Amino acid sequence: MALPDKNMNARRVAAFAVHLFTASGVVVAMLALNAAIERDFPLCFAWLGAALFIDGIDGTLARAAGVREIASAIDGVVLDLVVDFLTYVVTPVVAIWRSDLMPAPLAFWLGVFVTFASALYFADTRMKTGDYWFRGFPAIWNVVAMYFFVLRPPALVMAALMVLGSAAMFAPIVFVHPLRVKKLRAFTIAVCVAFFVLSAAAIWQEFSATILVKSGFIVIALYFLSLPFLRHSPWAEA
Repeated sequence: MALPDKNMNARRVAAFAVHLFTASGVVVAMLALNAAIERDFPLCFAWLGAALFIDGIDGTLARAAGVREIASAIDGVVLDLVVDFLTYVVTPVVAIWRSDLMPAPLAFWLGVFVTFASALYFADTRMKTGDYWFRGFPAIWNVVAMYFFVLRPPALVMAALMVLGSAAMFAPIVFVHPLRVKKLRAFTIAVCVAFFVLSAAAIWQEFSATILVKSGFIVIALYFLSLPFLRHSPWAEA
């Protein structure tokens, strides 16, 4: 009788552990959602930050562990989308609704519209290009909500941005995947780290953000919005 391959068993354990790690994002999402419902917005966004960290590294761990080959009984892509829909769409939409950033009825119905459009976007098989850019705005409503809480633009501006963002998910534009797009990847990751640091500062300040934090948010937004124009740039290749 053949002896079990201990190395293969260890690889299976590692692969399924990655699935568990990805699924832990649902627990974090529920904690963030509860905080949003209770109007504890600093705690809500702290949990959303933890969820974003999990989502940022679980794909790399999955590829390193060979999850698709070794633990294919669970579809990691579907699992990731389930978690992302809760953390990127549902929870931040509820946070905007439960806040005083805009009239509650307006925030609720805009949230319904955003959730509806995002569900279609998440099911779109053309979500990514061959070089791993997102097609359209990638439904990162957690980031949009963070900007709303930090910058606090007028309610009508926020409403217009939510409608525009929903339409942009299906527009012929691209948006960078910070970890998978090779061009300027090291610098883009550094900018993401800066965003995490500034977000932590804003949360610590309970969204009474200093001008330095607000300015940093604006510069980071301009950087990410400019990246699609550099997609085919020789400078970006270098």
